[in-house]
Amino acid sequence: MKHRSTRDVVDDLRAGGRLIEIDDPVDPHLEAAEIQRRVYANGGPAILFQRLVGTEFPAVSNLFGSLDQARYLFRSTLESVRRLIEMKVDPSALPKRPLRYAGVPVTALRMLPRKVRRGAVMGHQTALSKLPPIKCWPDDGGAFVTLPQVLSSDPDQPNHLMKINLGMYRVQLNGNDYETDRETGLHYQIHRGIGVHHRRALDLGQPLKVVITVGGSPAMSLAAVMPLPEGLTELTFAGALAGRRIRMIVGDHAPVYADADFAIVGTIDPGRTKPEGPFGDHLGYYSLRHDYPVLRVQHVWHRNDAIWPFTVVGRPPQEDTTFGQLIHELTDPIIPTVIPGVKAVHAVDAAGVHPLLLAIGSERYMPYMERSEPQELLTQANAILGNGQLSLAKYLWITDDPDQTLEIHDIASFMNHMLCRVDWRRDLHFQTKTTIDTLDYSGHGFNQGSKVVVAATGAPVRTLGTQVPADLKLPDGFSDPRIVIPGVLAICGPRHGVDSAADDLRRLCESLAGGPGGQPDESLRDWPLITVVDDSDFAAKTIDNWLWLTFTRSNPAVDIAGVGAAIVHKHWGCVGPLVIDARSKDFHAPPLIEDPQVTAKVDARATRGGPLARYL
Repeated sequence: MKHRSTRDVVDDLRAGGRLIEIDDPVDPHLEAAEIQRRVYANGGPAILFQRLVGTEFPAVSNLFGSLDQARYLFRSTLESVRRLIEMKVDPSALPKRPLRYAGVPVTALRMLPRKVRRGAVMGHQTALSKLPPIKCWPDDGGAFVTLPQVLSSDPDQPNHLMKINLGMYRVQLNGNDYETDRETGLHYQIHRGIGVHHRRALDLGQPLKVVITVGGSPAMSLAAVMPLPEGLTELTFAGALAGRRIRMIVGDHAPVYADADFAIVGTIDPGRTKPEGPFGDHLGYYSLRHDYPVLRVQHVWHRNDAIWPFTVVGRPPQEDTTFGQLIHELTDPIIPTVIPGVKAVHAVDAAGVHPLLLAIGSERYMPYMERSEPQELLTQANAILGNGQLSLAKYLWITDDPDQTLEIHDIASFMNHMLCRVDWRRDLHFQTKTTIDTLDYSGHGFNQGSKVVVAATGAPVRTLGTQVPADLKLPDGFSDPRIVIPGVLAICGPRHGVDSAADDLRRLCESLAGGPGGQPDESLRDWPLITVVDDSDFAAKTIDNWLWLTFTRSNPAVDIAGVGAAIVHKHWGCVGPLVIDARSKDFHAPPLIEDPQVTAKVDARATRGGPLARYL
């Protein structure tokens, strides 16, 4: 089915037995979000909230509650998009299999957005304060739009549809210092396309025209997070996935998505900012208050029978995990055409996406020579870190796969492959004082931190340990070693202190080496990676726990140490195990914790029975 509105989506999910309807009142202050998180975690369907307190509009969440459900929503168009991608990867496929690709020209035509003068979204006017004020986490600065489609146009060609940027940037509806019904906060981060338009508007000294739409075809939501090359509008991908050309209303405002359920139309004044946040974000922590642009609202429109779609983000996995899964499914075949030699890239959701990338490359430069050290892999690593939002990664682990047996989405197997081969004396490559994800507070400043590439190839050089060494020497304050996966230990460390952290790591490394200047004990040979954490039981309970702690709570240039470390020709490495300090630091943003009263309230809902209860 090709959906035009959120009502179409809801009707389709209801007909497919993929919808729960809640008819009694639900509080948009934390309760709706708590229900959403539980239903998602328990594999539930979409949820229609018919009566949200304080608003006339119904709301729906968990539209993308699973990869299977996302495929269901796009069942009419997903295969045609795949075939279009196949043509991109191999243009010679058309003459080889003309029947398979007969529909590609039609799909390509649907990719072109279309100008219109009016649309369903302009059916009625309302006010910001009448929109569903959904607040997801206790310390959020206010209500947020969590599935926004933010549309900005090129100031030099404002009605040129092929120059529109579509992105999913955070929108704060109320709270802080925003003027009621007149202002919203617009939080966008580095390496986002709207920044190019904003920069040009600032250069011209004029307001930037922006429209925030919500709802319509679910293809627009997916397109808003799709990593397309700069300069190619996301509306083209949205049209292909929606199965029809995206209709855009042109006028004295930024172009408006005509079939959206809601539209907030306004401008960003030059140089004007206000504090935005906090907001419980997808790394599992709050992003804190910072100054961001302010949208001055001119109109708020909505269509007949409008439904407000929303989601909840937090520590992965959450509903937005499905976006990543579907994007990987669609874009993985394109990776080799974008970055030569790279066969696959995986942004690890459990680690918060940007903190950890895994990659499979190739060593092709000198096939006549037997070598064990990375060569071309380093070239490919630099290309990955220079590519769009992939450049926000803190940790990039890359290897080759000459036998073609490595599955990049099997994290434990991938780590096993690398840890069997890595040589910490040569295989670590740091970038210091560089940019990291805006939402990551592990660095040394806002958007500031470091990166490390771990590149390993060749034959295995060790067998990974599966039993904690009996004679493991730990200094005072360190305890409770636990096995995470073969070759990886989590050890409880003392409470982190800025002034004592480096000394803590030095004491641990010296103890593991048998004293200053010593060599690591032979029993540590099979344990190439040690992580220092606050709670080793929690870290070792699941690999997802370890991934989340290790890569969201560490800044590579500051928090990596090693046993028998040395600098040779300005290259840092170590002889024994690598040590990552993944303790919580005082300057980190706080982790997300539910409100106990709301938790109890939703627990009480579960006792009432009904179709919702099984998912609570």
